[in-house]
Amino acid sequence: MSEQFTSATTEVIEHGGTRLVRVTPLHDGERRDWFRRNTGALRTAMYEHGAVMVKGGVLAEQAELALLAAEIGGETLEYNERSTPRSRVTGNVYTSTEYPADQTIPQHNEAAYSRSWPHNVFFYCALAARSGGETPVADSAAVLERLPAALVERFAAHGVLYTRTYRQGMGLSWQEGFQTEDKGEVESYCADHDIATDWDGEVLRTRQRRAALIVHPVTGKRVWFNQAHLFHVNALPEDLREGLLELCGADGLPRNAYYGDGTPITADEHAVITAAYEEATLAEEWATGDLMMVDNILTTHGRRPFTGERKVLVAMTRRTS
Repeated sequence: MSEQFTSATTEVIEHGGTRLVRVTPLHDGERRDWFRRNTGALRTAMYEHGAVMVKGGVLAEQAELALLAAEIGGETLEYNERSTPRSRVTGNVYTSTEYPADQTIPQHNEAAYSRSWPHNVFFYCALAARSGGETPVADSAAVLERLPAALVERFAAHGVLYTRTYRQGMGLSWQEGFQTEDKGEVESYCADHDIATDWDGEVLRTRQRRAALIVHPVTGKRVWFNQAHLFHVNALPEDLREGLLELCGADGLPRNAYYGDGTPITADEHAVITAAYEEATLAEEWATGDLMMVDNILTTHGRRPFTGERKVLVAMTRRTS
């Protein structure tokens, strides 16, 4: 790494083209001092490797997560245009996605469906699960390298069309998704963010086209950056998928994804994309007190099933320069 850590040991873990730097601070003093001395090294490590895990009780309290995230990654962000349930802990610190413990959250670049995605995501393990519950990572360029050229070219040409249906009792309501009770505010937000809307009483349908590949503004690396596989109907368990399709139809699902021109992404294509993520995924076990920093363009993240109690907090940031 071009900028060295001080008062720390480091180890690079690698699997399938994905790398994570494990950093163990060697300090007897105040935790924040160590981070201030190593801010440059942490940023450099994220650019070079995509993900960094700092071991061992690095925060004195939960509110420090936002402060550290801002010092290292830039302006902290609110969780708007939501696609999963989360709760605000304090300020711009949130719980990680509140899905049942037996479910897997597939690899994804945070909010890639949005115009306002974060540059970095910071995860703090306030309580490690009894077993499982890792936050695996996968290198976005390594995923791209595994995909067939024809499929990549088609996505590069057309992008991804994300469709969502917000209704009470099935996925997120529009009130939760947009964090408001005012339809006018939703309309204003969607107009500003290039999202088409269609209201049917209290049911809201949206459509938005986004790029499938982007170039990292600092490293210049071209990467696979989207949530097409996660939004796609085939990401659902088969029994749930069949039930929702029978009840809502493909156009009424809580979420779905197509090529940007509206052409369906086939089941085989979805399987190829999912396999590429799986081959590149690396999972490091959490210990209570660990902090993981992810460059959201270079690296995806997910969540593995777990047993026991688990509490992982999240702060998201955007560079201001």
